Amino acid sequence: MTIRERMELREKEYLSPYAQLSINSKGRLRPEKQCDIRPVFQRDRDRIIHCKSFRRLKDKTQVFLTPEGDHYRTRLTHTLEVSQNARTIAKALKLNEELVEAIALGHDLGHTPFGHAGERALNRVCPYGFEHSAQSVRTVDLLEKDGAGLNLTYEVRDGILNHQTVGQPHTLEGKVVRLSDKIAYIHHDMDDAVRAGVLTEADVPADIREILGSTPNERLSHFIHDIITTSMDQDDIQMSAPIDAAMKRLRKFMFERVYENPEAKSEEAKAEVLMETLYQHYLKHIDDLPAEFLKLLSEGEPREKVVCDYVGAMSDRFAIAKYEEIYIPKSWPV
Repeated sequence: MTIRERMELREKEYLSPYAQLSINSKGRLRPEKQCDIRPVFQRDRDRIIHCKSFRRLKDKTQVFLTPEGDHYRTRLTHTLEVSQNARTIAKALKLNEELVEAIALGHDLGHTPFGHAGERALNRVCPYGFEHSAQSVRTVDLLEKDGAGLNLTYEVRDGILNHQTVGQPHTLEGKVVRLSDKIAYIHHDMDDAVRAGVLTEADVPADIREILGSTPNERLSHFIHDIITTSMDQDDIQMSAPIDAAMKRLRKFMFERVYENPEAKSEEAKAEVLMETLYQHYLKHIDDLPAEFLKLLSEGEPREKVVCDYVGAMSDRFAIAKYEEIYIPKSWPV
């Protein structure tokens, strides 16, 4: 018996009857030989951590564009916080922690530079639209490894695709990540907003503080404990009605005071213009794309989607550098 087979047997003996067992995965897009050490979801987790799109998350905006302080979240730190929340919940509920971790680490791989401002810009100008959940799946299926993709399992791809509020993941592990993503961004975006002076803890409505707590850590702990308690021994992942209602009120408050705050979002219009301009440039100068994207064109991928693939994959810093290289006059060398 291989190490992998022993791990699969341990899953069967220990995990909840509602957990997704590695041995019961629906498989990959392309069949491949099993690893003798790692179950399938552990392999997926490892592939995501080592891919280029994961590394680029370190320089992609979460909420505050190019902040001067060192302690604001990036898309990468957001991803790690989602993963940690999800693993805590999964471990308590005896779900498949490696599946949860793989979904969490991969859920934002297709996100644009400049956060949702970049996503809005590409969705506006591309005739095929642009939505980061679908782009994350396209990234792992097609864009990584020079067109070969990561060949992830169905369950990980399903969890990535359905990680937003409107999604309906087919596994409890995917549902854990969907909720973990929401409570992570509410938690850390408020923390960053306080750090930025956009709001204070006293601004949070009293009825919300009374239910969820008066600090980011209290609220996060309250969310996680409630999800675990409400979902224990259930074939679903959910919050209790009072906590869910309070979270929705807190999310509405965050949209009013942070996500749609003119002061916090003052630079987003510039970011959208930059993204649209880069998209139009590469659409007109298609041969300026790197070789791996030209290869996609030769294989029949629509040029608009391939340009979105390239521009959408950029980090904030790289997008700004490309814009300056193309449109900002350079000084004449002495």
